[in-house]
Amino acid sequence: MARHLTVTEKKFLEQLVRRGLVQKGDRLLVAVSGGPDSCALLYLLNAVAPVLQLDLAVVHCNFQLRGMESEQDEAFVRDMASRLGLSCHSRSFETSRDAPRWKKSIEETARIQRYRFFEELRLKHGFDKIVTGHHVNDNAETVLFNLFRGTSVIGLRGISERQGCIVRPMLLMQRADVMTYLQDKGVTYRTDATNYGVVPDRNYIRHRIIPVIEERFGSKLMPALRRISDNTAELEEFLERYFDRLLQDVPGLKLWSGRLEVAPLLELTIYERKEVLKRALRDLSCETTAELLSRLCWLLEAIPGKRIRVSGRIEALRQRDVLLFRHPPDQGSRRNSQGPDCG
Repeated sequence: MARHLTVTEKKFLEQLVRRGLVQKGDRLLVAVSGGPDSCALLYLLNAVAPVLQLDLAVVHCNFQLRGMESEQDEAFVRDMASRLGLSCHSRSFETSRDAPRWKKSIEETARIQRYRFFEELRLKHGFDKIVTGHHVNDNAETVLFNLFRGTSVIGLRGISERQGCIVRPMLLMQRADVMTYLQDKGVTYRTDATNYGVVPDRNYIRHRIIPVIEERFGSKLMPALRRISDNTAELEEFLERYFDRLLQDVPGLKLWSGRLEVAPLLELTIYERKEVLKRALRDLSCETTAELLSRLCWLLEAIPGKRIRVSGRIEALRQRDVLLFRHPPDQGSRRNSQGPDCG
């Protein structure tokens, strides 16, 4: 079978196997929007499916953000799946309605809806993995977006090639490679006009920031951002293992009954304290921000009785020996809730 593959398809197959992103016989749910990236992904997977004995199905999300064009996108994807002999799962979402209700941006709301739907289908139909069409350029845009937004070092990781059951096998392909493949195969795709404006910020990075950098530094940008992304992913893996051992070996650093012990926390570096606090907040299902971590660091060294608001439903109270996370006992009686940054 492999001898009938194009050069691009052979490279794609090699990467799938070498990086262990799919296993022989996997049932894959392929996310297809109708745009060039996802269409290329579907055709690449369909080409190598006989070699790896893959069972493919298509999923499409209609966020109803572009009127009739959204309906046409869905029809296009359904037709493409039918021509390839694949089943297609689709769902329409009221994204514009849900965004203000959830107090999220349109982009974030669509992301949440998308991955919830994917996971629902995975569990219902027994898919092994969900596959999306992110490539090198998407990763570069994400790294720069996180950098400008003020991310931590780990935020420079960008897009992971593997995240739970989600895999992104095109992260070593550039947008130009994708377009060349589609042209060579004669694959048609849908064009979203909103991707060519400069709103939102990711589009501005794509159409204004990256071209200026590449004009000056040529083809060095994408490989450089990819190296940063890869190195940060390696650092993240190391830190996860380090802090797993730390929380296991040092009593009082792992959240228990809403408590962390102050003494062992104060023996750590500021970076270690923040990472331990970050994991406690994650266990509490609280959003983590740099400002909140700094305020919690301040609270650790404050006098007993000081407290800060962690979320709409949780506060952190500095007691004599512990940092207590709890529901505020009296919402109206607290006056002292803020502290300075600890740096």
